[in-house]
Amino acid sequence: MRRGLALLPLVLLLLAVAEFAVFVAVVHAIGAFWALMIIIGSSIAGLALLRREGVRGWRAFREAAESGRPPGAQVSNSLVGLLGALLLAVPGFISAGAGLLLVLPPGRIFARRAVERATERRVSSAVAGDLFGPRHVRVHQSDPLADPPPASPAAPGGVIQGEVVEGEIVR
Repeated sequence: MRRGLALLPLVLLLLAVAEFAVFVAVVHAIGAFWALMIIIGSSIAGLALLRREGVRGWRAFREAAESGRPPGAQVSNSLVGLLGALLLAVPGFISAGAGLLLVLPPGRIFARRAVERATERRVSSAVAGDLFGPRHVRVHQSDPLADPPPASPAAPGGVIQGEVVEGEIVR
């Protein structure tokens, strides 16, 4: 984590250089007036979306909490929307493109699922269950005539007592 933070100034510098290069290319392609209008328009749209996404996210969180549902899906959806709106508000074509991808539904769904998976990897399964609801599993009935189950050191004689159910985590 610290290594990523140490590289942050370099990444921001490279992003600024890339934004400037793309801006110059767009100015040469469509003209300075239209390039500035696009930048100003995307920044105004991003600022308007910041307010809307913030209010909308807070309401969704409150409704989930009041109804007893896990608020994780609403929180992750709001975070992705707020990040997209913030990127739209920052002047630049690269940041506006990334923000637009996070605001539009296909990109937003993809990013929200990525945020949820990353959160589930970093927190315990109990906390993930509290945030995103119970995990869904697909259960397969084991074949009683198949090979015996693997030995367990906890069971007497190295054999698992009781019925063995194989499963696969779906979400």
